[in-house]
Amino acid sequence: MTNVEAPDTAAEPAIAQGQTDTAAPSAHPAAHPPANAALPASAAAATALLAACGGGGGGGGNDSSGDGSFPVTVDFASAGYTYPNPAGDADAARFLQQAQFSSTVEDISALRSKGYVMWLATEFSRPLGPTGWDWLESRGYGVADSSSYFFNMYPADFMIWSQLLSGPDPVRRRMALALSEFFVSSMSSAEFTWRSHAYASWWDTLTRNAFGNYRQLLEDVTLHPAMGWFLNTKGNQKENNSGRVPDENYAREVMQLFTIGLYELNLDGTPRLSGGRPIDSYGQSDVTNLARVFTGYDFDTSDGVRIPVDTYTIESRAFARKPMSFNANRHSNLAATFLGTTIPANTPGRTALTTALDTLFNHPNVGPFFARQMIQRLVTSNPSPAYVAHVAGAFNDNGKGVRGDLKAVWAAILQHDEARDPRSPANTTFGKLREPMVRFIQWARTFGAQSAAGSWKIFELNNSSSQLGQSPLRAPSVFNFFRPGYVPPGTSLSDSGATAPEFQLVNETTVGGYLNFMQGVIERGINCPNPSVPQASGNPYLYDVKATYARELALVTDANALINHLSLVLCAGQLSSESRGYMLTALNATTVTSASTTEVKLRRVYAAVLMVMACPEYLIQK
Repeated sequence: MTNVEAPDTAAEPAIAQGQTDTAAPSAHPAAHPPANAALPASAAAATALLAACGGGGGGGGNDSSGDGSFPVTVDFASAGYTYPNPAGDADAARFLQQAQFSSTVEDISALRSKGYVMWLATEFSRPLGPTGWDWLESRGYGVADSSSYFFNMYPADFMIWSQLLSGPDPVRRRMALALSEFFVSSMSSAEFTWRSHAYASWWDTLTRNAFGNYRQLLEDVTLHPAMGWFLNTKGNQKENNSGRVPDENYAREVMQLFTIGLYELNLDGTPRLSGGRPIDSYGQSDVTNLARVFTGYDFDTSDGVRIPVDTYTIESRAFARKPMSFNANRHSNLAATFLGTTIPANTPGRTALTTALDTLFNHPNVGPFFARQMIQRLVTSNPSPAYVAHVAGAFNDNGKGVRGDLKAVWAAILQHDEARDPRSPANTTFGKLREPMVRFIQWARTFGAQSAAGSWKIFELNNSSSQLGQSPLRAPSVFNFFRPGYVPPGTSLSDSGATAPEFQLVNETTVGGYLNFMQGVIERGINCPNPSVPQASGNPYLYDVKATYARELALVTDANALINHLSLVLCAGQLSSESRGYMLTALNATTVTSASTTEVKLRRVYAAVLMVMACPEYLIQK
């Protein structure tokens, strides 16, 4: 039995640029991977995993390979790469797991039939899927009544999970999730009315701009009400005679985290040195002066609408998706000198903002600073300087003289030889730890998880002892869930100084929490309060978000075929012979035949999925 029902034909050659087409440790030590991704410790651990499994399943399917008709144009550089097409199913799966969240059999077939270039062009051209804002409205969260949705954040949690676990444009959403970990604004600190709508709009801003230009994204981020609240641009006022000075929070973070970083960089991302020491990219004077530009902004409630709720009134939700408004009377008119640019005194506020953002956008650091972190999010934690330089070059010029073209950046990241070379997975310094939330999203999209009621009542999953220890749009600070320069101490990586950011999330608590959470999710799905109503509480509690495992059940009587299939769709065929042996021993401890009950068949599927998602070859994405 083959591990995938897809033609094993060579992919079509890459399409020339510009051509168009139409798209018709703990109890489970294996899950606590060392930084060098060692193999599972013992067959006993795998057997323990099998013994722990049981339960039921169900749900719907997901196929992101695409249908319908829309124009497709290759408008990014595609020449000069050594590997224009996947050599086989495993190559295709590896690419898909970097470019989106999952690699189903259908996805693999679609990619192999198109080749990397045409597949990317199709995804870049795919129309924007349903928005987070519209989802909230469709579920009734735009109503101002005693349910007080406008004072709660749980609707935004439901919204973001629905966006990530389902939907027709997974590549756009994968890139938006990566952007959310660069331009960080966290829901966890939001305390204003219509906060869920503001973060739905924030998410929509990231998805809308994911294939656009960095400069527009930077401006949209700067003026967004969610960011205005998070980094204090909202209500920021000019200096006065009583000693008040402009808040410097956004001015500092927009330089340190969103554009240029702390040190001057070469194109390849390595620091420029003077006397053997890195050169600071900005100083306190730059922060103080730039802060003047970000004064005079606040929520745009100019519609004047007040909605009665019980004994009080609230503003309409319209402001939550409008750029912040500008009040010239609150804006500093002092000159602002920063990063070698001077904005003269009394420059109109909008003009000053344009000059400031243009200055940041055109700084030579932005390309390598942004490129390295996006490579880290999608492909590998410790990219070579040559890889960074290539992607930074695409940021600086997309081949048509345009700076900041994000499609050019994604295409350069995913097509680069370091990402596509079939030998890269054998390199012990290549790859990255899959983020817990990305593993969960992959599970849902791989196995057809759906919300039967359409409510997607999944709350934040930040609890590290019983959940994922990570939840989208809920970073603990502006510095994200982990730092891009993190080096795991006491590992072989620390000896060489190799970065592995996601390992900052790893400890005994998070490992046990992930395994226990996923065991329950794989078996039963997500237990939700009354999925048929929008409120966060209410009986009955039901397992509303569940997977189908339809393809896996078709393979269940052949343990070897089942493991081959899961190895392909979950870890791009990278299960080692040793891990495979442990798993087969555990699975074959119980006989499963076509005559076995559905419960017995499902138990084998649950065990197989959990074992794969707990092993180092899965946790370390290569």
